[in-house]
Amino acid sequence: MPASGPVLVIGAGGHALVVIEALRASGRAIAGLLDDGPGAGGLVLGCARLGGTDLLQALRAQGLAEAAVAIGDNATRAALGARCEAAGFTLPALVHPAALVSPSATLGAGCQVMARAVLGPLARLGRLVLVNTGAIVEHECQLGEAAHLGPGAVLCGGVKLGARTLVAAGAVVRPAVTLGADVLVAPGAAVTGPVPDGARLGGVPARPMRSPAPGASDAQKCHG
Repeated sequence: MPASGPVLVIGAGGHALVVIEALRASGRAIAGLLDDGPGAGGLVLGCARLGGTDLLQALRAQGLAEAAVAIGDNATRAALGARCEAAGFTLPALVHPAALVSPSATLGAGCQVMARAVLGPLARLGRLVLVNTGAIVEHECQLGEAAHLGPGAVLCGGVKLGARTLVAAGAVVRPAVTLGADVLVAPGAAVTGPVPDGARLGGVPARPMRSPAPGASDAQKCHG
């Protein structure tokens, strides 16, 4: 992310902490935070909470041009990214300086690649993809819009993730496997075959779950 003007952060929860520190590590100033939850006002890691997302257009009119959506939940991140763009903000990709990114990898608008994450050759990340701390995206993987890899998750070579799919912390997907849209892979699972849209999987090897695994709802909100 080339240095430019200050960045507006959308969200003030746990993932905002990670985004704030990644922005600072990248040499970016932070204009403040917008969050629709309770507790408007106050500071988050020294950054002011300016109010709710109803302020987007006013802040754009004041000259702010870039926003970072600091929300772990995939559908919410996608919706807020669209609202930011509709208000005239650009969504620059954010890559922590401690991440390792292949020069042949491509990142869509609003992607976030956190500390110690790895993107291999020809990896392709769609808009608003989140690759969390220490996660690995191997060669030729393709991640759809607003997909999310939790901390320490691993995609082996040639894996494809559909839009808004979550591979939670510590989970692994074997090479060349395709997962559909809106899939949830529970923490620590091992996915060995193709997965249809909307499936919920857990275990080793991963199997369908009738209800979310313990902690799965928390995983979907990972870091905010």
